[in-house]
Amino acid sequence: MSANNSVKNHGWLVAFSGLGINLALGILYTWSMFKAAIEKDFGWKGDQLNDPYALCCLVFAFAMILAGRCQDKFGPRVTASIGGLLVGAGMVLISTNNSYSTWLLGFGVLVGIGIGFGYSSATPPALKWFPPAKTGLVAGIVVAGFGLAPVYLAPTSQFLLGHFGLQKSMLIFGLTFTVIVCGLAQLLKNPPAGFVAAPQNSATAKISVVSSTPGEMLRSPMFYLLWLIYFIGAGAGLMVISSVSGMAKKSMGESAFVAVAVMAIGNAGGRILSGILSDKIGRRWTLFLVLLIQAALMFIAIPITANKGTTPALIVLLATFIGFNYGANLALFPSLTKDFWGLKSFGMNYGILFTAWGVGGFVLSRLQQMLTVANHGSFENSFIVAGAFLLGGTALTLFIKPPTAKT
Repeated sequence: MSANNSVKNHGWLVAFSGLGINLALGILYTWSMFKAAIEKDFGWKGDQLNDPYALCCLVFAFAMILAGRCQDKFGPRVTASIGGLLVGAGMVLISTNNSYSTWLLGFGVLVGIGIGFGYSSATPPALKWFPPAKTGLVAGIVVAGFGLAPVYLAPTSQFLLGHFGLQKSMLIFGLTFTVIVCGLAQLLKNPPAGFVAAPQNSATAKISVVSSTPGEMLRSPMFYLLWLIYFIGAGAGLMVISSVSGMAKKSMGESAFVAVAVMAIGNAGGRILSGILSDKIGRRWTLFLVLLIQAALMFIAIPITANKGTTPALIVLLATFIGFNYGANLALFPSLTKDFWGLKSFGMNYGILFTAWGVGGFVLSRLQQMLTVANHGSFENSFIVAGAFLLGGTALTLFIKPPTAKT
């Protein structure tokens, strides 16, 4: 059965519904906006300020395995609806008190699981409606919503925090996200059995892989190579993203949310443009360029952020480019998962690979907080460590062997 026969292709409706779901779930990237309010209102100090965020990253990633299994078995509609309910429940819970343990449970665990279920159900159904030649583009568009979220969430958070305070703001977010995610979830659907998207002429269109089970994927050395590279690329980016508001505030004061929002535009743009580029020149070389440029940006950031006279515009520009390269990872790795292991078990396969994102975010964002505290608020050591990791990741991409055509 082909896409232009009796079955109407719902690909773009599914893709943009997934994008909308991710726009709501991107609340994770605005944590830096909440940190100052938490420190002021709750009196938390040091590492505590990052713990709910770091735990959320970790839980989100590992929840993707269960969510991916749920998506493969029960479909994206049910999975995304569960995600919306859990995110809402977590946000409502943290609106009730200022307990550190409650915020770990509410934001770190419930929101983390909810994001995992919502995020895991957005990309797989969209990719199934499109030919291989558009894998990078479609994956980039769907996940762009998650990166783009701070464009509206940063100023919205600024407004809500100023008018309603921290806890009422969490309640408003929780109720709103439940409605949005559960509503858009009803538009997600997989194509019918036997559906084949219209083929297109391109290098990627010629690659046809046998769909691999999670067990088969885990027996592949390529999985462990990609996991390590993903850990580096995502973790190093999250080291900066989780505290970019703090960096910007040194020179931008209360307008620091502008840097968060503009970086989000770069984050989303990186997902879409890297996806398009990877469809043209291949995933490996696109990933090589992304990690190499990101490493260079980390070292360039050292004098820029250390100089008290640095103009806000330069801080924003730096944040935008860092966000662009970080975001590229989130489009390239789902595309690589499809290329190497197919779509039949894509949800669970990508969920397993995505644990690299969570472990990287948890380990390296916590390392960043520790380095910053030990260095009296300076981000210099964090940039050096991130840059070194990224150079190592760049070298590792040279060992990726593109999947070969199957007959």
